[in-house]
Formats: sequence, structure tokens, C-alpha cells
Amino acid sequence: MASPTASNVTTDHDEHPAQRRVLAVLVTTQILNGAALAAGITVGALLAEEMLGSTGLAGVPSALFTIGAAVGAAGIGRACQRWGRRPGLTLGYGIGALGSLVVVAATAWDSVPLLFLGLLVYGAGTASVMLARYAGADLAAPARRGRAVSTVLFATAAGAIAGPGLVGATGDLARSWDLPRLSGPFLLAFVAFLAAALVLGALLRPDPLLLARATAGGPAPDATTGPRGGRTTLRGLPPEDLRRMVAGAAVMVLSQVVMIAIMTMTPVHMTDHGHATGTAGLVIGLHMGAMYLSSPLSGYLVDRTGRTPTAALGAVVLCGAALLASAAPPGSAPALALALVLLGIGWNLGFVSGTTMVTDAAPPDRRAAYQGFMDVGVLIAGASGGLASGVLVAAGGFGLLTGAGAVLALLFTLYLVARGGLPGSRVRGDG
Repeated sequence: MASPTASNVTTDHDEHPAQRRVLAVLVTTQILNGAALAAGITVGALLAEEMLGSTGLAGVPSALFTIGAAVGAAGIGRACQRWGRRPGLTLGYGIGALGSLVVVAATAWDSVPLLFLGLLVYGAGTASVMLARYAGADLAAPARRGRAVSTVLFATAAGAIAGPGLVGATGDLARSWDLPRLSGPFLLAFVAFLAAALVLGALLRPDPLLLARATAGGPAPDATTGPRGGRTTLRGLPPEDLRRMVAGAAVMVLSQVVMIAIMTMTPVHMTDHGHATGTAGLVIGLHMGAMYLSSPLSGYLVDRTGRTPTAALGAVVLCGAALLASAAPPGSAPALALALVLLGIGWNLGFVSGTTMVTDAAPPDRRAAYQGFMDVGVLIAGASGGLASGVLVAAGGFGLLTGAGAVLALLFTLYLVARGGLPGSRVRGDG
């Protein structure tokens, strides 16, 4: 079955009748998932610094739960491919709840190996939070896919903003139970992931991926081995769709690497220069809010001006954010907050445009496995950025890290300009 191309673009009125219900359920669960996702991002590096006693290793948690997310993206993507979005995503949220509890136990017993295991499992669960954006696009008309993806990401903002702001309150709760303060956000993550699993498992009916396959009328996937006999490869895709998929992955990789590297070390940078943990949490909360609150703008630009121009704009914003973070006085929380807000906006522009490129290229009967496969590459790149962030800061300070991020984003921007933009879907005027 041929995948969607510019020649078969449908109109806004072709939206499937079940799309609104699907988006409503996903919006509800993503509000919960945002809080769960924010826990590891906010205190992961601080936990490592406290338990390992080394700033150079503070990037290890980010790398671990990003590696876990890569494994989870592959596994959850395969589960969605075989059984549908509802069973696959519900499984992922349950894994996230389990990993959160393991992290809490690790802090209680001061066990570094258990902490690493918990972060890996927690990371595997967080993959389902990001994979949910694809579920929002399963039934969307091609001309509205960017906005469908952005709606799901936008819903994550409420929890993402609230999560870091609850660091103090959840820390107090943890202390009242004779647990370390930094375990508090992971208690919140456990509750949020569990609630999301219950809501989605009960209410995501009909399953959007299974319905999209039935509507498309293509061949059903092999329920035992998935597409292509057990291995998810890009073989068999038409050349134009292959270029679109690789282009989408490249845009998401660049956005993820720059964003994760700078975001991971900002709390450490701030606390090392006298800022309170709550202040660092507020800055990360603003960053998380910008990551998702800017989604409507990204979705509009993707659908109206094109996938590729939006991706190029995202690279420019990422470069500016990294330069501002590098120039910001260490003692200035507002300046660092502004840089992190821009970092979140740049990430969102790249992530929504890249996600839409991948969805445009993937045929319904193989869509979930391909999407999970693409996210594996994105997350592995993010893990590398998280691991390298601590090393760069230990070697040359926060300025070296942000400078490297600016150079990477600048080179990518110049590449886009030189090539006239990466190949992308030409839905609604992309060029």
C-alpha cells in the first residue's frame, strides 16, 4: 500500500469522526504524563551529583533514562504495531510507574546500582509519553497532522509545568515518610504514570491505529513478527518516502541533542552558583512549559508554511538559545530562564516538523513500528548529548557546553540553507 504523498492530500473535512474522542483521551493522559516526565528531568542530575559525589557524572541519569527510552521506544512501538495504540501505550505507562518506584527505593537505600536500574526502567516508560504524539495523528487528515501532533504535545504542558514546581512539596512529603527529599518527584511520577495507564486503558476506544489500518484498507501487519519478518527496516519504502522519513529523523535528532545537553546541566550550573533547588526547578518548569505550550504555533506553521521551513526555523531558535545561555550571567536566573524558554521553543519546532515528516512517510500497516524505530535513533542521540553534557561542563564549564550546542545548531542551519532545506512533505506549500 502506498504511503501518503503530496498527490493524495485530503482536506480538513476528511477528519475521521473518532479523531476528536481520541484527542480528548490523549490530552487527559498527557497532562498526567507531563508531571511524570518532569520528575526525572528536574532532579535526575541533582540525584546523581548527590549520590555519586561528582559533577562530571551528573549527566549519567539523563543518559540512562534516555537509553531506557530508546529501548522502550523500540519495544512499545512493536507492541503498538502488534496490538494497537491502547495496549502498547498502557504497557509503557505501567513500566514508567514501576521505574519510578525503583528510583525511590534506590534513594531510600542509597544504592547507586539500583538507581541506575530504576532510571533505565523509568526511561523506558517515558518513551510512551513521546510515542503518544503519533497516536494523535493516526486518524488526522494529512493537512492537519501537524496540528494533531501539536495538540498532544500541548497537553503535556500542564503537567510539565506543574511537575518541577512541586519539587518542594513532594520533597516535604518524602521527608515526612523518612525518604530523601529528591525522591519526592519520583513519587509523583509513580502516581501520574499509574493514573495515565488506567485512564488510557479504559477510554482509548476505538484504537486509532487499528481504525486507521481498517480505514486505509491495506494489508494487515504480521501480528507475530511485525513488519518485514521481525526486523523494522526502511527497505521497501518508495525513495521519496524514505527521504522524508530520514529527513524527519534528522530534524528530531538535532533538536533532541542540543536541547537535552543544555537542559540537563542547567540545574547543576545554577545550584553551583548559589541558586536554590526550587529556583532551578522553576527555570526547568518554564523550559518544560515552553517545550509544549509552543506546540500550537509549531503545528500551525507545519501545516500552513510547510514541514521544512518550520524545521529550519527551529534550528535557528536553538542556536540563539544556546548563545544566550552561554552569555547569561551565572547569577541571573531570569537570563537563564529566557535561554531555556527559547531552547524549549526551538525543540518544539523541530520535533513537531520532524514527527510530521515521519508520519507522512509511514504507511498505516507499518506505521507504529517505523515510528518507534525512528524514535530509537532520536533517543540514542539524546542519550549521547546527556552523557556528553556532564563531561563538557567538567572539562570547560557551562560555557563550553552551550558554545558547542550553538555551533551544532548553526552548522545544521547553514546546511539547510545551502541545500535549500531538507526534503520533506510538500503538504500545503512545503518547499
